[in-house]
Amino acid sequence: MSDLSPSEYAAAARRKKQEEAEASGIDNAYISLMVEQFYGRVRADPLLGPIFEKRIEDWPRHLGRMKIFWRSILHNAGEYSGSPMQKHMAISELEFAHFKRWLELFYSTLKEIETHHEATMEVGAKARNIANSLLLGTSTVRDGVAGINAGKELPHVS
Repeated sequence: MSDLSPSEYAAAARRKKQEEAEASGIDNAYISLMVEQFYGRVRADPLLGPIFEKRIEDWPRHLGRMKIFWRSILHNAGEYSGSPMQKHMAISELEFAHFKRWLELFYSTLKEIETHHEATMEVGAKARNIANSLLLGTSTVRDGVAGINAGKELPHVS
């Protein structure tokens, strides 16, 4: 049994996760580049761009929050506090095609910035899980139990 307090144990686990991520090329610079390039593509995309432009007034602030979000996901940094599900459920027009396109842009961004294939696969898998979860949540609210398999056809990173 460990002599560490719960907070010391959590801090050690975060350090370990960050070290593992950084060893595969997922460092803060990678996360920042990924977010900047990905959202540049999203803003220019005819399907997704209008949805984001209607809702985001301060892009630098949004990008900063997304960097914190992805550091929390990829480094277990514990920095992010927010409710992505709640925000996405409030967007009634979101459908399978939007999440599919989001993943296509995300995967192409990962491929473009790839330095380690392992990082591309890990980050891509996390992104797919997030998209699937958000699609499941929005579809289930809209369609009830019929929405439970909404994300099964979402693409995987390759």
